[in-house]
Amino acid sequence: MTQFQTNRDKTKRLAASAVLASLGLIFSYIEAIIPFSVGIPGVKLGIANLVVIIALYMLGKSYALSINVIRILVAGLLFNGAFGALYSLAGAAVSLLVMILLRKINLFSIVGVSMAGGVAHNVGQLLVAAAIISNIKIFLYFPILLFSGMITGIIIGVISHLVLKKINL
Repeated sequence: MTQFQTNRDKTKRLAASAVLASLGLIFSYIEAIIPFSVGIPGVKLGIANLVVIIALYMLGKSYALSINVIRILVAGLLFNGAFGALYSLAGAAVSLLVMILLRKINLFSIVGVSMAGGVAHNVGQLLVAAAIISNIKIFLYFPILLFSGMITGIIIGVISHLVLKKINL
């Protein structure tokens, strides 16, 4: 591989990262102005996680991490505030770690990886909430978030699979 090809690949990856980060920010904005509510506090679809999963499968873990952190920090400044960003960062860190590990062992489809990521995201947020309010009883809410994380993770995983299939990956 020549230096030109290497630089070209890096440029393509950088451009794809910028597009995915922008798309993730747009999705975060959509969720901020049109909340998906099923009557249960804290339950949301998490459509911005779509770009993270696509980045993980298309570009790799370091790009997925960068895209996620940029999206969360900018969305926190623009839409969610400091606490929203804190909860999102905690959920994203646990979620991405789980998805990277499951992707690496290669036993699960993208839908399974996404589902586990959805549940892990909720666990990360519960850990932060428990630390902030200094009360472990908040984990009584875990069964609801477990179920919602599974459902939304499956939905995002199916959409991710369809998108990646369309772009031939």
